[in-house]
Amino acid sequence: MQNHIQIQKFEALAFLITALVVYYLIDASWWLFIALLLLPDIFMLGYIKNTKVGAFVYNIGHTYIAPFLLLAVFYIFSIPLLLPISIIWFAHISLDRVFGYGLKLDTNFKDTHLGHVKK
Repeated sequence: MQNHIQIQKFEALAFLITALVVYYLIDASWWLFIALLLLPDIFMLGYIKNTKVGAFVYNIGHTYIAPFLLLAVFYIFSIPLLLPISIIWFAHISLDRVFGYGLKLDTNFKDTHLGHVKK
C-alpha cells in the first residue's frame, strides 16, 4: 500500500477515536449513535442515476465539510441534538476511510481517492 494512503487511514483512525471520545464526553445516547452511524450512506442513492451523479452526491455526504456545517448550526442556534449527530457523522466518515472507502471517483463506485476498494 502506498505510504500516503496509510497516512490518510491512520489520520482517519485518529479522527474516529477522537469522535468516539468526544461523544462519550458529551454523554449522548449510544442508541442514537448506533441508529445513525450508517445513515450517511443514504448519499449512495445518487448512483441510481449514474456514476458521475452518484460520486458527486456520495462525496457531499462523505466530506468533513457537512458535519462541520452541522456543528456550526448547533453552535449558532443552540440546537442540542445537532451536536451528537455531527459527531456521529464525523465517526461515520472516519470509519469509512479507515476501511479504505474514500471519496468516490466518477469512474466506478469502487474507485476512491484511497484507491480501488477490493472485496
